[in-house]
Amino acid sequence: MELSKQIRKYRKELGFSQEVLAERVFVSRQTVSSWENDKSYPDVKSLLLLSEVFHVSLDILIKGDVEQMKQVIRQDDIKQMKRYSKIYVVLFVVGVVSVVPLVEWLGLWGLLPFGVIWTALMWVAFRLEKLKKENDVQTYREITAFLEGKTLDGTDKQVEQGKRIYQKILLAMGAGLLTLMICAVVGVVIALVQGLVK
Repeated sequence: MELSKQIRKYRKELGFSQEVLAERVFVSRQTVSSWENDKSYPDVKSLLLLSEVFHVSLDILIKGDVEQMKQVIRQDDIKQMKRYSKIYVVLFVVGVVSVVPLVEWLGLWGLLPFGVIWTALMWVAFRLEKLKKENDVQTYREITAFLEGKTLDGTDKQVEQGKRIYQKILLAMGAGLLTLMICAVVGVVIALVQGLVK
């Protein structure tokens, strides 16, 4: 990151050794060395003291690092969204496919494992929604762009924001219809198997 270079540059401009700088910002010489060698990053208090000692604003001191940090956070969010999406799909399929057989074989007790699956599914769905809200992505196009590490320009973003309400309604209706179809197919398969067994 750029901060390590900035610390070294400003320290040398002032003619400070690592020991002198360490004394001024109340840390050890090893800590300053770690900052300059990109092994660790100063905490907020140390950043403020460094900007004061170097007589530069925080913006100038951490120039370049903010964008880099945003990219690291964004990449973490993308990975997390992909992981949660996969878990969501698996839980959704397992939940839909298992509800009829569980109730058929276990009676009302079959609703207990289905309830556990549904609870896990809802937890993952809420986590996904939180990630989408934090990154301001709601529509299919926004999510696809986000997962590819891209952003939409201003006009495209406004168009997509207008679509958000409609896409949510269609998504809910589609999920309900898909669930009904899968349950019906599973129910027919179970009825056929029971007919063959008798």
